[in-house]
Amino acid sequence: MTDWQFVVPTNGSKVLPPDARSWEALSSQGYDFEVAVADLVDNSIDAGAKDVVIHFLRDGEQLVSLLVVDDGYGMDEDDLDVAMTVGGRQKYTARALGMFGTGLKSASLSQADSVTVISKTRRTRAAGRRWVMAHAKSDHRCDIVDAEYAQNLLDRYYDRPITWQGTVVRWDGVKDFPKHGGGGQTDRYLHRIIVKLGLHLGLYLHRFLAREDFNITIAVEDVRTGTVYLDFGVQPVDPFGYPVSGDPTFPRRFVAPVAGVGDVVLDAHIWTPKSNLDEYKALGSVIDRQGFYFYRNDRLVQAGGWNKYRQAEQHLSLARIAVDLPSEVGDAFRLTVKKSGVETSPAFASALENAVDDQGRPFADFLIAAQNTYREARKRTGLTRDPVIGPGEGVAPEVRQTIEEELPVLEYEERIAIRWQRLDHALFFDVDRDTRTIWLNQYYRPAVVAGRHGGLNDAPLVKSLLYLMLRQVFEKSYSGPREKDTLQLWQSVLVAAARSGLDGAADHD
Repeated sequence: MTDWQFVVPTNGSKVLPPDARSWEALSSQGYDFEVAVADLVDNSIDAGAKDVVIHFLRDGEQLVSLLVVDDGYGMDEDDLDVAMTVGGRQKYTARALGMFGTGLKSASLSQADSVTVISKTRRTRAAGRRWVMAHAKSDHRCDIVDAEYAQNLLDRYYDRPITWQGTVVRWDGVKDFPKHGGGGQTDRYLHRIIVKLGLHLGLYLHRFLAREDFNITIAVEDVRTGTVYLDFGVQPVDPFGYPVSGDPTFPRRFVAPVAGVGDVVLDAHIWTPKSNLDEYKALGSVIDRQGFYFYRNDRLVQAGGWNKYRQAEQHLSLARIAVDLPSEVGDAFRLTVKKSGVETSPAFASALENAVDDQGRPFADFLIAAQNTYREARKRTGLTRDPVIGPGEGVAPEVRQTIEEELPVLEYEERIAIRWQRLDHALFFDVDRDTRTIWLNQYYRPAVVAGRHGGLNDAPLVKSLLYLMLRQVFEKSYSGPREKDTLQLWQSVLVAAARSGLDGAADHD
């Protein structure tokens, strides 16, 4: 056996440029559409923008481009080259939202076939660069945009929001856009995605939007006619914006001594029970929206979750904790490239066990208070509900969310899926206890969806009713004669209704 060498000897070095597949890795970070757009808005904020316009451009029924326009400081040609370089060394300030030098490229090329950036400072002329995915993968070639076009594009947004300086980021070949816009498909897509985008930006940038000098506008324009279909300002969605605390002794501030970082402040809040405000309901299920809300430089980077500190549960649905990350996070906190989550080390969980408020009360008191507030609110109704097996695949997320708010769900039980398959025409549904599945008869699907496009979560009304009718079948070990007779009654009525729906559709045709 040879002696161990603590230093590895080398004989020179060589440059190994990244393979073309590195662009595929860069653009495969798992960005959702709204997360990618938010990353571009972060850049606008870092550039000192006061107004940001997110502009959907359509040509009749076809969506053609998405642009994010701001009135920030702008960039000259050298700055543009840095901004368009993967991992480019930008001069991030201590309060900057950018971190890795990859967001613009990875966010954009995860969503579009090409990204064009046009910019102008007060002292320089308009300039632009463009990454086309096909070019990037072949030879890392970045296009230089024609100067006249660059100026014309900036002039298009003169006085809104650009006056003397600013930046336009343009996406073409957006993968999320409908491929065929006929039959109102484009309008439906825009309605859905703009609501989702507005809520996402309103939540993750709510501290910025609450300021008087910062605005985000979402607009839709037809490039052929110049018609503006939509033009509205994004409103802040403050996850701590309750009118009255659920517990009069909260909010309360705790301090957690995190090894290697120092004291981390935890602002613990208990929401008002049964709230219908967007700030409470629009953030996912009761399981998703409880727990820690991490901020970095006033930008929300994680909305809910317990980060391995404990399991989420129904009784903690009112508990939320705001945590402003320190400037030096050490190894205790690691942010994802997408800025949509925080990984915490075991040191953070350990620190929570030692966290206390200004009167020496432990952080665990907050969890107990949140649970008690939830339980007391349930008691005041005079009714209690037994735990149920929750709905799963095939049930629309917003329906699952409401069911989880209204019923205590058995967390460790496999959920009930509702799916379609071919069955005998005498059946509207079938119940499979072994796989926890309610099967709906594919033959009757046209009658149920009434000509609309079918999908995994289609027919939410029918599926919700069937879940409520049939969930107890899965909660019992067997069905007695009375239950079987009831199931047969439901089969007969639903088959008759579905056949009537099919006949009506045929008569209409």
